[in-house]
Order: sequence, then C-alpha cells, then structure tokens
Amino acid sequence: MSTKKFQYKKQFKLESGKKLRNLEIAYHTFGKLNKDKSNVVWVCHALTANSDVTDWWSGLFGKNDYFNPNEHFIVCANVLGSHYGTTNPLSINPITGQPFYLAFPEFTIRDLVAAHELLANELGIKEIEILIGGSLGGQQALEWAISAPEKIKNLILLATNAQHSPWGIAFNESQRLAITADRTFYANQKDGGAKGLKAARSMALLSYRSYESYVKTQHEIEVDKKTDFKASSYQRYQGEKLVKRFNAYSYYFLTKAMDSHNVGRGRNSVKDALDLVKANTLVIGIKNDLLFPIEEQKFLSRNIKNVSFTEIESFYGHDGFLLELKTIENIISTFMKSNAGKKNQNNLRIA
Repeated sequence: MSTKKFQYKKQFKLESGKKLRNLEIAYHTFGKLNKDKSNVVWVCHALTANSDVTDWWSGLFGKNDYFNPNEHFIVCANVLGSHYGTTNPLSINPITGQPFYLAFPEFTIRDLVAAHELLANELGIKEIEILIGGSLGGQQALEWAISAPEKIKNLILLATNAQHSPWGIAFNESQRLAITADRTFYANQKDGGAKGLKAARSMALLSYRSYESYVKTQHEIEVDKKTDFKASSYQRYQGEKLVKRFNAYSYYFLTKAMDSHNVGRGRNSVKDALDLVKANTLVIGIKNDLLFPIEEQKFLSRNIKNVSFTEIESFYGHDGFLLELKTIENIISTFMKSNAGKKNQNNLRIA
C-alpha cells in the first residue's frame, strides 16, 4: 500500500512558539472505518521507523495477524522530522527555497502528538479504540493519552517511560557528539554527517540489544583471532545500513525530541500528569532493557489508573518490543479480552 500525504494549510505552531508552513504528514491506513468509527487502531512508531507498520511490526500487524485490516482501521503516521515523508530537515524551507538542514526548528514529543491530532481530525477520527507505541512511539502514545484523555479508549505502552532519563539523554547526546564531529554535518548537503551517523547508530545499538545477544550472535570460534572480530563488523554493518536509509539531520533532531519527553512539564508533576490518563492501559516492560529499564514501566503502572502491567525477558533487550511478537500478541489478546469482559459486565449492570 502506498504512502498517503496530508498537507496542513495553516501554520503549524510548535511548543517552542516557532511555526512551520506547509506541514506535510506521510501516513498509511489499512482496513476501513466501521459505521460508528469505533475500530481505530493508531500506531505511534519509534525513532527511525516509517508509517508502514506492516513493514516493521509484521507478525503483530498484517492480514493474518492480531491487528488486521479485516477487523481494524489501522493508522500509522510518520512523525514530524522523520526521513520518511513528513516535513523534516531535508524539506524545502519556503522562506529560502533551500532545504532547512540545521535551520529546522527544534520540536518536542508534544509537537509529534499535535501533528497526529491534525491528521486524526482530517480523517474524521474522534475516538481511538487502541493507541499503541513502543520506545519513542510509547512516549508519543502516553503524551496523547494525557493531552486528549477522552479520545483514547485503550492504551498500550511498550518499553517506554514518563520522562526521558538522564541515562537515555546521555546516550542521545553521545550520538549527537559523533554526528557533529563529522564536519560534513555543517556543509548543508543531503548526505552531510553520514560518517557521524554511522558511528551514532553503532552507539545506539549497544543500548538496543543485550550483552547476551552479542555473546551468542557475535561469539568468535577461532581462538587465535587478534582483529576483525564479528562484533566489529556487525557494528559497522548496522551503521552503514542506517546511513543508506536515513539522514543525520533527522536523527539529530529526533533524538532531541526524545530528550524533551516529560509528561509533567506544565502539569505540576509527572504523577499529576499520569493521573490524567483515562484509557484502559496496558504497560509492557522488558526485564533486561538497558535503555528503558523495567523500573520506568513499573513507575507507569503505579501511577496510571486502570492499568495492567506485564514484564517479559528478551534475548534482544530493548529491541524485544519489536521482536518478541508471539509473546506480545498473547499479552495484548489477554488484555483486550479482559477489557471486553469488563465492558459486557458494565452493560449488564446498566440493563
């Protein structure tokens, strides 16, 4: 299915007060809205993903999967600043006629959510049956459930948090240091900062995966080897792989957006903000997640009403939210059946 585009005719005001003209949002939809528009599943994607959720979350989203277009109207929008079709640093600045590059205005998680809201309004969606996201996507989903609590009926958060930690910010800053150490990043060219981005991705991967996964997949059989290790070539390969499909400017600004995540900003406190969530909420944490430690999901579960919490262990670490598909499907299925049971009980009481 091809990417669709929505263009916002008015100026888009960012949390910073700065404005963007000609905002474009790339998105995918699968399935059809039912008569009462109660079958919407909205997916918030992670850092470098695109709006085709069947591409990167296949096994959970697809024709034969739990979330399928026969039952659900599935929407996934590419986030502001991303390389995959939504307005980003390589887009043309209408004032100069040239790409923005580093002149692109900084944006926050709340700005990503505000753009989602514009698209939802354009699609005539007033209620979201299931809002789901992991990592950066989970940050967006949580923020949306707080800013529009009446709109979100069921909220599914995977490997995410209420505010980005000093640990996570330090990882992101280290990656940005690598990008900005590449002098071509300041050259205002589409492939600027490519070598820095390669190094940044190598750093990030260490936070996405686990010690155990490297031991098992990159273990050396040859005992006398002194150089050119499997782990080294794997890091280079992963860096090169991202450089071929993404750009350093989008990566730079998106990591800053992730750093900005704090649901308590302007709401007295994080706990006060979480108390605003009205959705039936499922929080899934990964025990050996290095980047978003399990305590962050436990904190969510302690401070959100109507919450179910499940923790899993994954060989993959943080990336388990994308790869432990059967386990996650079973958890979501149980959660949704439980909610359906509660809804039926309430209907019986009313009757």
